[in-house]
Amino acid sequence: MATIPDKETRQAQALARYARVTGVAMLLSIVFGLLGEMILPDRIVVGRDAAATAANIVGHPTLFRLCFAAYLVEALCDVALCVLFYILLEPVDRNLAMLSAFFGIVSMVTFAVSQSSFFASSLVLGDSAGMTAFTADQRNGLAYLAIRISGSIASLFLSFYGVASMIRGYLIARSTYLPRILGILFIVGGAGFFLQSATYLLAPKLSSPVLLMPMAVAGIPMMGWLLFRGIDPGRIRV
Repeated sequence: MATIPDKETRQAQALARYARVTGVAMLLSIVFGLLGEMILPDRIVVGRDAAATAANIVGHPTLFRLCFAAYLVEALCDVALCVLFYILLEPVDRNLAMLSAFFGIVSMVTFAVSQSSFFASSLVLGDSAGMTAFTADQRNGLAYLAIRISGSIASLFLSFYGVASMIRGYLIARSTYLPRILGILFIVGGAGFFLQSATYLLAPKLSSPVLLMPMAVAGIPMMGWLLFRGIDPGRIRV
């Protein structure tokens, strides 16, 4: 007669399955994040050239909308990741796991505001009511300003994602079922995001995208571990 697993065993097995789902969500977030935040926008935005940027927005409307569409997929995955990481890390410390999830949600909401400003640049250049009051050069400048505002909002609120990541890293390092080194890398990556936001606000000359790179060193190995290695249900204490 087969033995029926007890409640704690079933919960541990469920967490192991959630680990695979988390890995898939991280993969999608990384791929569409690169598309929506770097690869596609780089084909639209021309640094310090409002006229060329406006021409790209008007001349390639589908590409411009794909930038935002890719971001939406990334955002959906990141909101799911807030919940998934809460589920995975709740056995370590429920309160801290919940706090990390809330910080993550706030970071996604503020980034949504940032991306909304990016999308608004196309409205300025379109046939929106009232835009005929501005000259072509003025509309180009306003569109470019909307894109610059988008980047500023994102930089100012990166600290929320940084704090969420540092808490996750702490919980990962304390867990018995995920590699401690990945937790340490998440703490370092989260600190980089926090410093990027702090320096952008308080010491702009010290602010640099290089501060964001450690998160890639943390996120990609974590994604690979969850996808291909997963977690051992026997090592989970629920």
